[in-house]
Amino acid sequence: MSTIKIGLIREGKIPVDRRVPITPPQAAEIQEKFPNVQVLAQTSQVRCYKDEEYSQQGIALLEDDLHGCDILMGVKEVPIKDLVENKTYFFFSHTIKKQAYNRHLLLEILHKNIRLIDYECLTNTQGERIVAFGRYAGLVGAYNGIMTYGRRENLFDIRRARDCFDLNDLKTEYKKVQLPAIKIAVTGSGRVAKGAMEVLDGMGIRKVSVEEYLGQTFAEPVYVQLSSKHYHLSKDGSPFSSERFYSHPAEFKGNFMPFAQVTDLLIACAFWHPAAPVLFTREEMQQADFKIKVIADVTCDIEGSIPSTLRPSTIDDPVYDYNPATGKEEIPYSSKQNVTVMAIDNLPCELPRNASHDFGRDLIDKVLPHLLGSDAEEVIKRATIAENGRLTKKYAYLADYVAGV
Repeated sequence: MSTIKIGLIREGKIPVDRRVPITPPQAAEIQEKFPNVQVLAQTSQVRCYKDEEYSQQGIALLEDDLHGCDILMGVKEVPIKDLVENKTYFFFSHTIKKQAYNRHLLLEILHKNIRLIDYECLTNTQGERIVAFGRYAGLVGAYNGIMTYGRRENLFDIRRARDCFDLNDLKTEYKKVQLPAIKIAVTGSGRVAKGAMEVLDGMGIRKVSVEEYLGQTFAEPVYVQLSSKHYHLSKDGSPFSSERFYSHPAEFKGNFMPFAQVTDLLIACAFWHPAAPVLFTREEMQQADFKIKVIADVTCDIEGSIPSTLRPSTIDDPVYDYNPATGKEEIPYSSKQNVTVMAIDNLPCELPRNASHDFGRDLIDKVLPHLLGSDAEEVIKRATIAENGRLTKKYAYLADYVAGV
């Protein structure tokens, strides 16, 4: 049986991403579990695990030449100049929604006869994603939201998530959080929202029902979890149907203002479809009864459901103010009339070791058996965007995107 070589590539996208798809101990585990597989790691000065941590686990290091590898695994998009022809690649390509900034990347992948398997498209037979960093986006997003609220109101000052060694270290900051009787809304019901609620629960913030949140006052900080049914109404007046909403989002209108009138901090974790109603409008943000003062936009949809998300913020520069009257960005914490926005678009990078460990665990348990086996459940097939110089049948809809039409 011939040896299959899996190469862990260094991240080349700017801004730098320190995550890895497979940690050093996991790389060693793969070689033990799959005797015909050898894992190699391209040297890197930026990843959260040092080269020596891989070599100490018996993983060979590579400098630049990846031609000897069969499968190449990274995290973010591979710079076009670094693509190696005739290889199988795993990374988040950000092409399936026809993102304009990655059209040339997909074009080059086809030109170089690369087999592209996108992590975002790896699903089980029920259509559910099986590998993702969503939990850590929610964890860090909620933490940053609380941190931002504390700084805006001069209540407390906790360490940045990026300055904590790992999640356990981050949790030591929870006890410093002393909030007044504010109300916090978390939108969404998936991994991201669950990660956010994990932080709020860890800080001892009580979860209340929608009815309690809207109708009662409290002597302590509380939060509510909101799903689509809580802030959408069908345009024809019929009862809300989740199946109908996700199939035909344009048939609904938004109804978030009752929550905006009582919420101090919004942690936005819900997936938003462009055909769906926005969460609220700029005009609604200008109303005197719009109460939200801090928005942690974990989803970070630019020109999406939240008008104050004018741009992504960065780990180095995490927040900015939004002036509802002008619709313009201002210096963070510059005015009580502004809304302070945290919209970092790569939140898991603030806890890269934990995020990488969980991601790698899912790869080993839920993906590699299909990749290295028969793929009877077509897990790999469903996630393969390009192969043999062509788009696969499932992703043929990208043809006009590739052609620039």
